[in-house]
Amino acid sequence: MASTAAATGTTTAKRKPVFVKVEQLKPGTTGHTLTVKVVDANPVVPATRKARPGGSMGRPSQPSRIAECLIGDETGCILFTARNDQVDLMKPGETVILRNSRIDMFKGTMRLGVDKWGRIEATEPASFTVKEDNNLSLVEYELINVTDQ
Repeated sequence: MASTAAATGTTTAKRKPVFVKVEQLKPGTTGHTLTVKVVDANPVVPATRKARPGGSMGRPSQPSRIAECLIGDETGCILFTARNDQVDLMKPGETVILRNSRIDMFKGTMRLGVDKWGRIEATEPASFTVKEDNNLSLVEYELINVTDQ
């Protein structure tokens, strides 16, 4: 059975990724593709959840591995939350491409993350040096509700 794309003679062209710089990241935005260098990686010990009374319903929970990684490019740096298998890729000194990453807010500050729809790829070492004095994760944001007058 032929696919509908082949039957109609049309194919969907993939969009070229638009690479952004760290300084362009804003709260609440998604779909970022950027090349960054890992400056530092610190494993985070997740808080243990107490067992529910009556035993565990469902599958036993795997302890999730989380690491807070300082990543950046020549325009600035930001904290990246690496989860599970992502922790192995985020080693200090490595250069990675983050595809379809998103900004999560944590205690009023920005964190970059890659969920199941994104990808982390190791790439050849970048020639830039990370601008560590422009850390976007140190800027605190406050949510303000705007009402019509």
